[in-house]
Amino acid sequence: MKYITGQNRTQTFIFPVSLDQAISADNEVRIIDVFVDSLPLKEYGFRLDFGENGRPAYHPADLLKLFLYGYLNKVRSSRDLEKECSRNIEVMWLMKGLKPDHNTISNFRKDNPEAIRKVFMATVQLAKNLKLIGGRLIAGDSTKMRAQNSKKNNFNQAKVDRHIEYIDKKLAEYNKELANADGDHEQAKKEIEKHLKRKDKYSKIEQQIKETGQVQVSTSDPDSRQLITRNNITEVGYNIQTTVDAEHCLPIDYKVTNENDSKAMGDMLVRASEIIGDTSFTALYDKGYHTGTVYL
Repeated sequence: MKYITGQNRTQTFIFPVSLDQAISADNEVRIIDVFVDSLPLKEYGFRLDFGENGRPAYHPADLLKLFLYGYLNKVRSSRDLEKECSRNIEVMWLMKGLKPDHNTISNFRKDNPEAIRKVFMATVQLAKNLKLIGGRLIAGDSTKMRAQNSKKNNFNQAKVDRHIEYIDKKLAEYNKELANADGDHEQAKKEIEKHLKRKDKYSKIEQQIKETGQVQVSTSDPDSRQLITRNNITEVGYNIQTTVDAEHCLPIDYKVTNENDSKAMGDMLVRASEIIGDTSFTALYDKGYHTGTVYL
């Protein structure tokens, strides 16, 4: 039986194929390359002024190209993007053989959230210029994302009060034990010290709630909040609001929030009107966005 056979891996070619020739003319990586090179990165907030001493830094344009490639191809993990730099010929072409590690990739994403958002808005402007956004019918919805902060490490005033009340009760018991000269004094002293440290921790959280005016405080992921995800089920996380234009189903806006949907529609519609350039569009939202009349 005959089969299609591959080439000998050890064979040497008289006319070697360059990396550029291996990438087709209509490959999306060429669009990413041209698009990023056309952006005013310094105006967007990317840092371009690095000192001459020490190890040279990666240019933000190269890391941004890698980030956009991952976004378009559903490769979001920094470790996976690091691997793609060594095994994916498209990424090798795009990065010109550069191989940043996952920490560099992760820090770039973490240190430039607002600049990356401006890049997203630049893609929306490009789509407008190419007549890909109709601006007549838009739809909005949200996606709940769980944070790295557990419910255990999320506090409000009532929860802090319960913890402090419990600690005060235990401290009273151990102090009474010491006063009566009964039991293991050393163990009681250790327990008192442990509970005093815990009380100090909750007192600091209480002080933060009062000083900031925030209803909740998350200690592991400070920006996250406990949200109702469905019915009466709650999770500590984020609520990402997204607006999509109906012409080609392109997202034109997003906003990461720590609030539920009930009061989100007004702000998203104002933002949509600024992006589209007028207020003559129709907006579709479900009944979870019940804020009444919104004036644009």
